[in-house]
Amino acid sequence: MQHVIEKASVLIEALPYIQRFRGETVVVKFGGSIMDDQEGVNNILKDIAFMACVGLRPVIVHGGGKAISRKMQQEGLKATFVKGLRVTDRSAIGVVETVLNHEVNPKLVHVLQSFECKARGLRGDDILQVVKHQETDSKTGETLDWGYVGDVTGIDAAPVEAFLQAGITPVITPLGRGAERAIYNVNADDAAAAIARACKARKLVFLSDVPGLLADPSDLKSRISTVRIDEVNALIKRGVIDGGMLPKITGAVNALKAGVRKTHIIDAGMPHSLLLELFTDKGVGTEIVH
Repeated sequence: MQHVIEKASVLIEALPYIQRFRGETVVVKFGGSIMDDQEGVNNILKDIAFMACVGLRPVIVHGGGKAISRKMQQEGLKATFVKGLRVTDRSAIGVVETVLNHEVNPKLVHVLQSFECKARGLRGDDILQVVKHQETDSKTGETLDWGYVGDVTGIDAAPVEAFLQAGITPVITPLGRGAERAIYNVNADDAAAAIARACKARKLVFLSDVPGLLADPSDLKSRISTVRIDEVNALIKRGVIDGGMLPKITGAVNALKAGVRKTHIIDAGMPHSLLLELFTDKGVGTEIVH
């Protein structure tokens, strides 16, 4: 009987959060190592199906980096990364587009539908406008060129909103289209942040390979539970925010400034971390707030 009562207590704890977020858009980005763990993917998608069932409007933006690297290897192409971004030449962009739009995305949609969640895939290159991503090397002064890698400059949010109005969960690939109509690879964190801004999402959630932002990257127990916008620059200078965490935090800050109420970074590997972060008093990740 006690076990049953505890289950009821969990539901009661979740009630005010469900009431507060009902009808609100929540953008969820996931990728990384969890994509190779089918049970982990199923757990995340089951959480998202639950969110949709209780009246939230989830939007999924997903990656697929390891699947892309495997496909490139099969095609005899070498995967090269500069500053964490995949160098994507003309041959590679064809592989990226095929894997994301025609392999990973349909599988995720199928799993969501198996949980009786209305879901449909949406090609990022149909809604994201981009320009070629380039940077200047601070040491040499030369221009760094990643090929067909793009920065988001605009979004046609109408298809996303149409899906949400129809009670359909959009599952979006991180691809964009340039002025010359070429397809570009887009950092999935950046894509999710841009979509959250355009859709005026209540929340933006990054599912990560770590429990959140760590004060000490070598200590998984050093999670920082809350970060304010005005603390971000100092954390970057100290090296606390670095590497793959940088685009997440940058995207979170930009989303907050554009009207998103709260952003979260949580551990994709923890079962049901998404529900625990959104629907419990304590949460399990790092929240970035004003």
